[in-house]
Amino acid sequence: MSRLLRSLLFVPGNNQRFLEKAKTLSADIVCFDLEDSVPLEEKKSARNLIKEALEKRSDYKAEIYVRTNSPISGMVGDDLVAVVQKGIDGIVIPKVNNVNEVRKIERMLATLERKRKLKPIELMASIESSEGVVNAYSIASSSKRISALVFGVFDLLNDLGVEYTKRAEGAKYARAKIPIDARAAGKYALDAIWQDLNDAAGLEQDCSLAKSLGYAGKTIIHPNQIQAVHGIFYPTNYEIGWAKKVINAYESAKKTKKGATKVEGKMIDEVHFKRAKALLESVSST
Repeated sequence: MSRLLRSLLFVPGNNQRFLEKAKTLSADIVCFDLEDSVPLEEKKSARNLIKEALEKRSDYKAEIYVRTNSPISGMVGDDLVAVVQKGIDGIVIPKVNNVNEVRKIERMLATLERKRKLKPIELMASIESSEGVVNAYSIASSSKRISALVFGVFDLLNDLGVEYTKRAEGAKYARAKIPIDARAAGKYALDAIWQDLNDAAGLEQDCSLAKSLGYAGKTIIHPNQIQAVHGIFYPTNYEIGWAKKVINAYESAKKTKKGATKVEGKMIDEVHFKRAKALLESVSST
């Protein structure tokens, strides 16, 4: 497992200025949001703005994901119809409670991909409830599409009836469990956001704790958090070595006109090559 997932930055999908600014940001993933940051009356407008942004995919430096509304919202179908197109790299599903929710979305996604002649799109499942925490491993292992679990602390605490504090005592078990379940399923885990934009020291401490728990990176809500997060979640020696193997193998395969090849028994193709290059470039730029 070696992929640059230090930061996933949520960008409100209803804000044209923010969508435009995201083109230059150095987050590993920019995630256009259709959920919490978008009021109900602006969902349709946000879908249209995101669709337009995806049509300009080449203008963005980062991988581009979209966070849909939750499975129980009844809006996921409309979200997918609007954003499943060329230019999207992945989808974050918020508030996933169980495997059935994932499979229902996967069926909708497969139908759209088939109609629009698209390659399979990745999924990340956000765990934000007590039911989701209990089912985290089964959710992570339920689909090859799922690349990571995301920890959502605020909705989990709300589900538990616990007030949020920076120490988040009520979420300690869940925060420790999610990366274990993700790793057992062969997937990554991304930690919850740090809400206080004025507490840079607290953010760094929170990132260090997340890394010690096994998280590959962190979800963030402001571009000013990118540098600190990237400084903590620096690629390991193993990840750097694996990235070099991927690049060497893929370049050798291209010389023989092969579109894909294997490294230590694992299939790799162009997307793995691009991610490996990004990882090595992040190391060389520090």
